[in-house]
Amino acid sequence: MHSPQPDFETVHVTRLDVVCDGGQGALGHPRVYLHIDAAEGSIVCPYCSRTFVYEGGAHGHTHAA
Repeated sequence: MHSPQPDFETVHVTRLDVVCDGGQGALGHPRVYLHIDAAEGSIVCPYCSRTFVYEGGAHGHTHAA
């Protein structure tokens, strides 16, 4: 039997620089700093596959989660 693909979280952000730690406290992963290429519009965390989607914003280079 084939198991379904897990659903990965999508986070909509207004910053191009984001921080991901897995969002599960001690059960998460090491904190990683990711930069969204504005032309691409999104980036996927290499640890947890959480997708950060850039929605635009006035301060494109400040960290947000």
